[in-house]
Amino acid sequence: MHSGNHTALSHFVLVGLHHPPQLGVPLFLAFLVIYALTVSGNGLIILTILVDTQLHRPMYWFLCHLSFLDMTISSVIVPKMLAGFLLDSRVISFGGCVIQLFSFHFLGCTECFLYTLMAYDRFLAICKPLHYATIMTHNVCNFLAFGTWLGGTVHSLFQTSFIFRLPFCGPNRVDYFFCDIPAMLRLACADTTINELITFVDIGFLALTCFMLILTSYGYIVAAILRIQSISGRRNAFSTCAAHLTVVIVYYVPCTFIYLHSGSQEPLDGVVAVFYTVITPLLNPIIYTLRNKEMKASLWRLGGRRDVQPH
Repeated sequence: MHSGNHTALSHFVLVGLHHPPQLGVPLFLAFLVIYALTVSGNGLIILTILVDTQLHRPMYWFLCHLSFLDMTISSVIVPKMLAGFLLDSRVISFGGCVIQLFSFHFLGCTECFLYTLMAYDRFLAICKPLHYATIMTHNVCNFLAFGTWLGGTVHSLFQTSFIFRLPFCGPNRVDYFFCDIPAMLRLACADTTINELITFVDIGFLALTCFMLILTSYGYIVAAILRIQSISGRRNAFSTCAAHLTVVIVYYVPCTFIYLHSGSQEPLDGVVAVFYTVITPLLNPIIYTLRNKEMKASLWRLGGRRDVQPH
């Protein structure tokens, strides 16, 4: 298709998840509960870390960032989805679509960088414990956290501008439940081969690089843990790292499926996308609180139970 004379679209219609009409209200209630639990759970983690001075350490500072990202990603996607279930309000303005796509990729890329940074933090804490305090200082910690946000901004600006430089002249039905790159490329009135290639290379390079850095960090971490003589010390180290690795796997596998597999979007893509945009932000606070004794003890103290101590 060519990008000659065309009528610019003022809005798009989000088709949403394919479901029987009678399931609209049950799905609305289910996703509303998930969203409420996601916001409250991640908000509780942020509050606990900010209030409890015993958690004012780099590991929990990064966890605080992760909880904010999860809470915000869910807020970018779920409210519009809920409106589609109950009110059949699936129209989104062109500008709203641009903002949604930018916000989602900005937050998602920032989270990708943050997972890598958290792995590096665990590498320093376990493999270089004597130098950890001098390397991961307060200023360094803030600088690295700021770098993840800056990296996410640059990535999302690039992707968003490259997508919406294309002409959109109709149809305006987005066969998805939010404005995302693969769905928007299908609506462009121009050849999208270059965009598809750049999206594959850009996201693939970032995801692969971050994932390999995480695996490298945990390769050193596992080797260091196996050298620990104390069984309890080895168990504690494994428990802390297992939570992070679980979250990383839950994050990377669906994203890889969506952006790096060939073929057009199918119903399975929507199911996978729901998992990493709606379910994963809910799982993160559960994983970190259930597997982290310090977090559980801090939550008890926040609730007034002073007798609970991490061990």
